[in-house]
Formats: sequence, C-alpha cells, structure tokens
Amino acid sequence: MENLDFSEAIVAVARRRDRAAFTALFDHFAPRIKAYLLRAGADEALADELAQEALLSVWRKADRFDPSRASAATWIFTIARNLRIDRFRKGWRDVAVGDDLPEMIDEAAGADDIISDAERGERIRNALRQLPLEQIKVIELSFFEDHSHAEIAKTLGIPLGTVKSRIRIAMTKLRDLVGDLS
Repeated sequence: MENLDFSEAIVAVARRRDRAAFTALFDHFAPRIKAYLLRAGADEALADELAQEALLSVWRKADRFDPSRASAATWIFTIARNLRIDRFRKGWRDVAVGDDLPEMIDEAAGADDIISDAERGERIRNALRQLPLEQIKVIELSFFEDHSHAEIAKTLGIPLGTVKSRIRIAMTKLRDLVGDLS
C-alpha cells in the first residue's frame, strides 16, 4: 500500500473493519512504536507486548479517531505512550514493600522522567501551535509520520528544496520557542 494515508486507513478500519488497512497500519507503526518504547526504557519483550497492545487498541478504538484533532501517527503514539504509563503505574503498585524498599526509591526517578517527558511534550506542542500551517505540516509528515523529504514534496506538491527550507526554518523557530529541553 504505497502512499497510504494513515488517517484514511484508520477510518477504513472504523467503518468497514478493513483488514488490509489495519495490516498496513500495523506493518508501518509496530516497529516504530517498539523503537519508541525501547528508547523510553522498556525491555525488548515489554516493547513488543505494548506495541501489539497499542495496535490492538487502534483496531478496537478506530471509531474514536478524529482526523481533525490529530494525525494518525500522533493518535497511535499517544495510545502507546498511555499504555507505557499505565504499565509503569501498574508495576509501581505491584512492588512489594519490605526489603525491596531501596529499589523502589531508585525507581522513583522513572516517575520524574515521565513528568519531564510530559512537560517537554507540552512545551513542544505549544511551540508547534505557533508555527505557520505549512511548517506544521512538513514537521508532522517528517517527524511524526516518518516520511522522507521526497515523499513530503510529492504529497504536498511542492519542490524538495521548499520542504527542506520549511523544515529548517520550523526547527529554528521551535528551538527559539522551546529553549533548552534538558
């Protein structure tokens, strides 16, 4: 399914339970979600499990997707992120109290990381809202939907150089608006 519109694929899953559309979504997003979860600190088995669970949620909740509120990639990665947070919270509740207490204290840094990630995400979202629409679109296609610059140029019907300059200008503006993310 070359040049698949992921939003349309989710809508097809919601309306017709379209298995081909879901397979295309799964094939595209499963490895990306797994990579995201691995970067977020999950081990290989947990990353696989949560990636599959996230995409199963896409199948079950496709009718809740609103393309006017978020891109397909944003919606899907939000599901994955929420599953990761839920799993972290569940794991935290399941830790036995007693001799393991020092380990629990060490794990508290994970909660700080989650809060920091959420705060950084909110800063980035606020900064993105301040960009012109044409810059938001190229950033979304490049970084959230993982399209190459050539694919973006073809999708938007603009020259490759324009795509590159819009991304460069947008990234400069985002750095200025967001500041230090550490």
